[in-house]
Amino acid sequence: MKQFHPADHIQDLQYFGEYGEVNPSISDSSTYTFLSAKTMFDTFEGNTEGCYLYSRHSSPMNLYLGEALAAMEGTESANVAASGMGAITTVLLQLCAAGDEIVSSRTIYGGTYAFMKNLLPKWNIQTRFVDITNAAAVEAAITPNTKVLYCESVSNPLLEVADMTALAAIAHKHNLKLVVDNTFSPLCISPAQHGADVVIHSLTKFINGSSDTIGGVTCGTQSFINDLRNVNDGAAMLLGPTMDSLRSSSILKNLRTLHIRMKQHSYNAMYLAERFEHDGLKVVYPGLKSHPSHELFKRMMNPEYGFSGMMTVDVGTLDKANALMELMQHRNLGYLAVSLGFYKTLFSAPGSSTSSEIPLEEQKIMGLSEGLIRFSIGLDNDIERTYQLMKSCMLEIGVL
Repeated sequence: MKQFHPADHIQDLQYFGEYGEVNPSISDSSTYTFLSAKTMFDTFEGNTEGCYLYSRHSSPMNLYLGEALAAMEGTESANVAASGMGAITTVLLQLCAAGDEIVSSRTIYGGTYAFMKNLLPKWNIQTRFVDITNAAAVEAAITPNTKVLYCESVSNPLLEVADMTALAAIAHKHNLKLVVDNTFSPLCISPAQHGADVVIHSLTKFINGSSDTIGGVTCGTQSFINDLRNVNDGAAMLLGPTMDSLRSSSILKNLRTLHIRMKQHSYNAMYLAERFEHDGLKVVYPGLKSHPSHELFKRMMNPEYGFSGMMTVDVGTLDKANALMELMQHRNLGYLAVSLGFYKTLFSAPGSSTSSEIPLEEQKIMGLSEGLIRFSIGLDNDIERTYQLMKSCMLEIGVL
């Protein structure tokens, strides 16, 4: 397979502002005027290139950002949304109707799980949760009513790795759409290059990188993105999860440095994972040979960007996890906070935070222990110094 270079695709895009600015001009308007009534009608019908009607439908900055993200994932088009959940929910509602079913990985973001488990059944859309690493279990869960196979490229929070090529083969054999949330591994893995039909990101995380903006994106074929935006039955149009142009502009600027940031996130995470595993801690990181899907990740990855910046450490109990995180925050080694992709390391106990929507008994079945700490490793310049300071905290708490 020819090597895919997503950062080059972004870099090759050229946008100039209205007055020749090196950044495109921000259209700070909710609605747009026309010189003729016919042009307004044609725009409303989607038949006019370069004209804008109303910012919930489209705006110049949102289209610029969408084009850049489509280039990153290697898809024909993309639609940005006001949040990652805004992207996820509209995709699933666009692809499924009453009576349809979804087969989903059991280890996914808690908000996605809650939407599938608790809200979609109100529209008679059911979800079967499976071990996404077990191809036989995935295929066995498919019924004539199944329309979507859903997973995360690297799962939240257990860091299971989905075999996109195998899942795409199963999905397309049964005429399903493979939808992949790639939030944990932008640039590192390119799901569309391995057969995914739709790729989703929470732009809030690594892609924006500064924890100051909420956003999401759906990348796919031009036909599917057009369906999402359709004024009559498009979920993204009618549910209205529209991104503000000022936020789109901010994310587009930050996207230009994503390739540099992901390399550093990955380098630092690998360094800490190797050191902590050597110290005897229970570490999960796809870059470690001990990870059950290490070789799979290597086969799918864009090598220059590494194995991403997410790792977990299981310290045994929730009390120890909380004490360690509080001490690390006190020592300015990171922040006890949800989310990820920030320049500073972020850590949380997902069982009581980002995965708390998943019932405790189901957390136990999937292997989510109460002592698990999820780390989003930051951009620290001297990672050896960070390691030594973190290790001193672990010794003080009695984790080591």
